[in-house]
Amino acid sequence: MTAPLAFQGTTKLYGQQTALDQLSLTLERGEILGFLGPNGAGKTTAIHLAMGFLRPSSGEGTILGHPFGDTRIRSQVGFLPDAPTFFSGSARESVELAGRLNDMRQPRLRERAVGLLSQLNLSASGKDARRFSRGMQQRLGLAQALVNDPELLILDEPTSALDPPGVLEVRELLRAVRDEGKSIFFSSHQLSEVEQVCDRIAFLGRGRLLRHGPLTSFLAESGRVEIVLRGLPPEAEVLRQNQMYVSGSATEGVRLVVPENQKRPVIEQAWVAGGELVSVAPLRRTLEELFVDWSTETQQYEVSAE
Repeated sequence: MTAPLAFQGTTKLYGQQTALDQLSLTLERGEILGFLGPNGAGKTTAIHLAMGFLRPSSGEGTILGHPFGDTRIRSQVGFLPDAPTFFSGSARESVELAGRLNDMRQPRLRERAVGLLSQLNLSASGKDARRFSRGMQQRLGLAQALVNDPELLILDEPTSALDPPGVLEVRELLRAVRDEGKSIFFSSHQLSEVEQVCDRIAFLGRGRLLRHGPLTSFLAESGRVEIVLRGLPPEAEVLRQNQMYVSGSATEGVRLVVPENQKRPVIEQAWVAGGELVSVAPLRRTLEELFVDWSTETQQYEVSAE
């Protein structure tokens, strides 16, 4: 079965500057893949190559089985840029224009536009879309991307500028699209949202793919444990020795986050001091922690290479 989106050694140069360096990455059918990386990593360049806005310097790629830039698949792809812009007209007119550009016809186009605008809480707005708030424009751009019921969605920062209810709406919308068997490739700095909706992630640094795989494999146990204790005297030796790991108070209960190999000594010291063990649990890493670590690795690699 043909992959909805595949980069095959795709490279993009701007003079002597490498924006994308031999990217090989495949989006599977029916999955959401989060495309991550710090600013300047090459994420938008990769998206623009996939959409045919740019041509690769070397390598290639396919979108729904066709080479990047092939206009025959236009009506099967929904695209949301990082900063959508609009012509004069209402929200409904803007969405219907996007539908007509994708060869949609009435009455299906009108029904689809009205349904999406209602779902994204834009149906009551009749004012010019250019005067919308940044958050409303983001919702409208997403409606435009979805109006043609695409097989593939390519989204650049889809939750940018949205308030918490808007983020929740987009989250549920993306899950529903995936459950219909569609595929979604999106770039985002909203890491909590990536954790909520993505099946896999790919991390880009300085144009190179540094990590990719199932999200759950990266959020596995961190080698740390959380120990909750109660009834320890304030002067207990275990608190003094591990003061950098302690939160809470000795009388009401303390929480220590320590390396796995320190778990047993800490618990034994607490018992000797008269403390009560409330709970012990392994800690998972967060995507935010991973993002910071991977970004730091990229910076260190660049320094060592100079």
